[in-house]
Amino acid sequence: MVATSASADSGSADTARHRLRAWLLDGLADMAKQHPGPHAQAPAHRGQRWWKVMCLTGLDYFSTLGYQPGIAALAAGLLSPVATVVLVVVTLIGALPVYRRVAEESPRGEGSIAMLERLLSFWQGKLFVLVLLGFAATDFLITITLSAADATAHLVENPHLTGALHGHQVLITLVLVALLGAVFLKGFSEAIGLALVLVAAYLVLNAVVVVTGLWHVFQAPRLFNDWTHALTVQHGNPLVMVGVALVVFPKLALGLSGFETGVAVMPHIEGEPGDTEERPVGRIRGTKKLLTTAALIMSVFLVTSSVITTLLIPAKEFKPGGQANGRALAYLAHQYLGSGFGSVYDASTILILWFAGASAMAGLLNLMPRYLPRYGMAPHWARAVRPMVLVLTAVAFLVTWLFNADVDAQGGAYATGVLVLITSAAIAVTIAARRARQRGWTIAFGVIAVVFLYTTAVNVVERPDGVKIGACFIAAIILVSLASRLARSFELRVTSVVLDDMAERFVRDCAHRTIRFIANEPDRRDFAEYRDKLRQIRADNDIPAEDDLVFVEVTVRDPSDFEAELRVRGEVLHGRYRVLSVESSSIPNALGALLLHVRDMTGQRPHIYFEWTEGNPFAQFLRFFLFGQGEVAPVTREVLREAEPDRGRRPRVHVG
Repeated sequence: MVATSASADSGSADTARHRLRAWLLDGLADMAKQHPGPHAQAPAHRGQRWWKVMCLTGLDYFSTLGYQPGIAALAAGLLSPVATVVLVVVTLIGALPVYRRVAEESPRGEGSIAMLERLLSFWQGKLFVLVLLGFAATDFLITITLSAADATAHLVENPHLTGALHGHQVLITLVLVALLGAVFLKGFSEAIGLALVLVAAYLVLNAVVVVTGLWHVFQAPRLFNDWTHALTVQHGNPLVMVGVALVVFPKLALGLSGFETGVAVMPHIEGEPGDTEERPVGRIRGTKKLLTTAALIMSVFLVTSSVITTLLIPAKEFKPGGQANGRALAYLAHQYLGSGFGSVYDASTILILWFAGASAMAGLLNLMPRYLPRYGMAPHWARAVRPMVLVLTAVAFLVTWLFNADVDAQGGAYATGVLVLITSAAIAVTIAARRARQRGWTIAFGVIAVVFLYTTAVNVVERPDGVKIGACFIAAIILVSLASRLARSFELRVTSVVLDDMAERFVRDCAHRTIRFIANEPDRRDFAEYRDKLRQIRADNDIPAEDDLVFVEVTVRDPSDFEAELRVRGEVLHGRYRVLSVESSSIPNALGALLLHVRDMTGQRPHIYFEWTEGNPFAQFLRFFLFGQGEVAPVTREVLREAEPDRGRRPRVHVG
């Protein structure tokens, strides 16, 4: 009875673990086949209308109104409206054209990173992408933590709740981040509908606050006169004001945060009936409408909100500890529309700031699985949504704790991530226009790239904490990626094996007897090379003269690649030697995949014959890890051992 009970308990525990694993890895198989990231599985003609998806990206973009006017006032003082106009000009004639072009070049939501990835190959290309992914992680993760922290600030500073919640900012922020993670663990299918309600309500409430503020400014002309007089006293003529505004502008870069998210959510936008996955014209057109409309709406709100907050709020209230710090428009809502409306505005702001992390989380879940698993630089489960949500939520917890849920402290890191991504996008579209021989666009995008390079450089100099945090994310991603690549070195790393007609004929001809392959490193490929190799293999392994042997040659193209389809081409050289030619990123992994495919295809265990490679074993392993070559024979055996634990079914490896 005791044994039976113990067995039942063990079976129940195994069942629970199996269910948990299945729940965590739900959808993994489909993603592994497509490599598109978890938010791009639908065909091109499905999805949502562009204006609905705009609300998803608007969670990030429009929610910055919760803290952008206060940050602008702190950074520029009385020049806040002028600096904001500069920001709007850069938005409309700089960032907007850049990202409209990015939408054309990467219609599956890969963004500028995919464009730049195509320019570089080998390890330098992979490392460059990892660096950009580090800044993207900085941008999106800080979006989650900063937005949650600002939502907490609105909650704590509400006059009805200040006494009860003050001093618990970190705990409240952690709870908000945890709730966001829980939404993604449950599922994200209703997110766009919820985003539509939140964004619409938030924009309407902001419009009421802005119109009320402008009305009070018009009712008191002295406010405008006092402001212009103070500007003249401080800065002199308008040219000096514009110059100072240009210098201050990088500190306002948070107002550009929505563009990368706008491209990241492209897969959600419905296409047209004639769209293809290679050229989804309808999705591209919808994305351009999304980007343009969002930029225009945000530009209007940025300028008008900067005017009313600068003219109506005392400067001391913007400083840390002031009632308008991080919540300038909420301050005006309470001041001019009463505590009832102000509390409704606070509630709307808290909800949209909390859910702003949703668009950032969606961006990360769309971005990371496109690169890291394909590079072998993440575990296989990284393509599944739920495990990634748990990891990202844990990192957001750490960031919140390190920054003590302080909005101002996270602003530099956020701006750095935003600016690096926009700068990389500007450089990418400049190169794309140059390659397309579009001279006018090349010059225009080149000028925009220079502007963003300047902005990024100034931001890094003035707020080095941002690039330090970005460097931490980059270092973490590179270290984890290399460790994962090392741990997965002996995987097959082949998504499928395809034999051409001649290669399949070679295999079928050998299927009725022992199948023997010779692993050959191609050199001159002349008659003597194959003749001497064949004699040596027969002599070293006592292979009868009547047994057939087929040469297998693997050419390494880009050893930094990890997963790829294996295409095998059969050819007859010098009238008598049959050769299977393969291109791959790794010789041992390609050979292992081919041998297993031949076994499954014929029902026989194939044999493969090698020569020992001379050299230090550690140096040979490094050659294998970095360049896909090295000591091929033992690594091929290890690949086969990991892929096929049953020795009775494992292909045979011989070394002479």
